[in-house]
Amino acid sequence: MEKDTQIFFQNKRADNSSFQSRIRQIFWIEKLSNKTGLLILLFISLVFGTLIVFKGIVAGAFILLSIIVPAVIYGIVMYPLFGISILMVMAYFLFFIMKTGIDFPLGTAMDGIQGLLILGFFIHQKKKPDWDSLKGSISFMILLWIGYNFVEIVNPTAESRLAWVYTIRSVAIVMLMYFVFMYQIKTVKSIRIILKIWIFLSVLAALYAYKQEYFGFSDAEQAWLDSDPNIADLLYIAGHWRKFSIFSDPVAFSYNMVVSSILCICLITNTKKTWKKAVLIFFIFLLLTAMLFSGTRGAYVLLPAAMVLFLILRFSRQVLIGSAIAAVFIVFLIFVPTSDQNILRFQTAFKPSEDVSFKARTVNQKRIQPYIWSHPMGGGLGATGAWGQRFAPNSYLAHFPPDSGYVRVAVELGWIGLLLFCCLMFSIMRTGIDNYYTIRNKELKTYCMAVLLIIFAYNIGNYPQEALVQFPSNIYFYLAVALINVTKKIDDRIASSNEISF
Repeated sequence: MEKDTQIFFQNKRADNSSFQSRIRQIFWIEKLSNKTGLLILLFISLVFGTLIVFKGIVAGAFILLSIIVPAVIYGIVMYPLFGISILMVMAYFLFFIMKTGIDFPLGTAMDGIQGLLILGFFIHQKKKPDWDSLKGSISFMILLWIGYNFVEIVNPTAESRLAWVYTIRSVAIVMLMYFVFMYQIKTVKSIRIILKIWIFLSVLAALYAYKQEYFGFSDAEQAWLDSDPNIADLLYIAGHWRKFSIFSDPVAFSYNMVVSSILCICLITNTKKTWKKAVLIFFIFLLLTAMLFSGTRGAYVLLPAAMVLFLILRFSRQVLIGSAIAAVFIVFLIFVPTSDQNILRFQTAFKPSEDVSFKARTVNQKRIQPYIWSHPMGGGLGATGAWGQRFAPNSYLAHFPPDSGYVRVAVELGWIGLLLFCCLMFSIMRTGIDNYYTIRNKELKTYCMAVLLIIFAYNIGNYPQEALVQFPSNIYFYLAVALINVTKKIDDRIASSNEISF
């Protein structure tokens, strides 16, 4: 494995080194390393200085961005791991930045980053063609799903064509990231870096939730909470604010805390050093307790559900004992008398008959079923939610609360779309389970199991809430889907290299 990784990085460094040498030769030695070049640099310095003197910090910020942005763009396109890291970080902090009141099209910036990664994908494919990433059942189902979403433009019962235009962008671009991840993530080292970034960001989010819980919201966050009475109706319950950390809402926050804790639990199984296990256990405690601050009932059942699949995949005496201890603790939390609002909401998640919101969702789903059956292609992409209210405010679906990712798919894309979506998720889970049992390398097997459990948890969570439509969950979900196949691909390469050396 190490030999394979070293060969890859040596070739990569050689290619990058030769390219950088040509750039340096053309733009520095030939063009600027003379009197004319020095005069040009002097003139540019004078212009920058004059702008800063007369325009102040605005000009300084513009100059700084004009220097940094081209370098970042180049890095995203030419250095895939750097680009993926930028995408992961931006997906986490997108709504945190937006809530500070910065007037900048950050959603468009995210589209731009993804577009640059797609551009880099085609550039690297031209240099080193490898279209295997387009093969397999998952790739086929993703392309079929994207194609069906494009067909929705001619849906005769669609409420609005403009809603489709605004929605298809996020659907198609995000799902295409699967192919970028599949092609660009090529080594075990890359997977380690990605998972470390994932855990680091989730721990930061958990710590910020603790800050919100015990020290309150920032002025910008409080202004956002007070800006719309509907926000208070959703987030202020029983005299207590639900926390959302750096995310768009408590649902996105809680789901990301759960899947990150699942990742840490799986990593413990392949960690031998005691101090690493202790750190991961602390992270799990931090993430799960922070998750309680969200007050999201749907998130509370995700970890137990994922642990059932974990028990099936890794059935052993140790796993059985650990699962039994965890089950006793969860049962204790469900039935222990308490006045803490966070614990009370946790308990109601396991008593749906006593949950008013669960009953309301059930009524809504019963009400919309005749519409779904009578509209095979649904009411059109973007017919519900914000885009539906904006572009077709008087339509039947504009003010319908889907309250579920599956219900939203069925309402907007019809029962045909729901069938395709379920087939896509089945294909992902089946491939993940097959790969888990065929991967030989223990480390890669652990990574495959971790992302498989994360995908399973997201699918469970997509029933009570919309789990896969918001940043960062949408990006991280398809990253996890790609890692299912990436781990298998790397394992096969390692096995073949070992056979050759033998």
